[in-house]
Amino acid sequence: MESQVRGGTRWKRFAVVMVPSVAATACIGVALAQGALAASFSVSGQSFKVSAQSLNGQHFSQYGAIDSGYTITGEKTLHPVAVSAFETATIQKMCQSVVTHTGLPAPFDAVTLRLEAGDSDKKAEQVSAEKLYIDVEDLGANAVFHGIDIGVAAGSITKGPAVKGDEIKQKQANPYGFAQQADSAELTDVKQTAWATTAGTFTLPGLHMALSTGTKAECY
Repeated sequence: MESQVRGGTRWKRFAVVMVPSVAATACIGVALAQGALAASFSVSGQSFKVSAQSLNGQHFSQYGAIDSGYTITGEKTLHPVAVSAFETATIQKMCQSVVTHTGLPAPFDAVTLRLEAGDSDKKAEQVSAEKLYIDVEDLGANAVFHGIDIGVAAGSITKGPAVKGDEIKQKQANPYGFAQQADSAELTDVKQTAWATTAGTFTLPGLHMALSTGTKAECY
């Protein structure tokens, strides 16, 4: 699935759009249900692609949500997402890419930022995260869940990270809405489009970032 683009942007704005995406990386998710405001910040007007050879997560939960943010031209908008949460996760061969359409003549009409990390068979040298929340729009993967419960009320999650407390307090999340949870999740050949990621700790061994013109450097 192509990263969504909503209009063009000026070249001077390119760095402002790109920098936050360095922290907005990783993972997985699928499901959509109750009303919630997932990210604790206003999301940018650009979704981003993430791929991974594998993701192994412990204590998984998932619920439907709405991200509040902007279009690329500054109008306020909402994005329906599936919030996938892990207490801990290990990711092998992670790639993230985001395309900025600048409005300039070719070859600078599109510029791609690509991040790669964790390209190792050794677990200690792979990407790792704690208290990881990913706001996903589209997902493709092969998945195995262990000890899964489907149809849990979002406010009754016990196996994985719960709906963020401030979301419920501000009535941005429905504690009675649909959710699912599992003791662990194993995903391979991951390809996803996401709007936001938050984590308590996010470690990226062997991080490499590169910019290129055009869209050929996208992760998939």
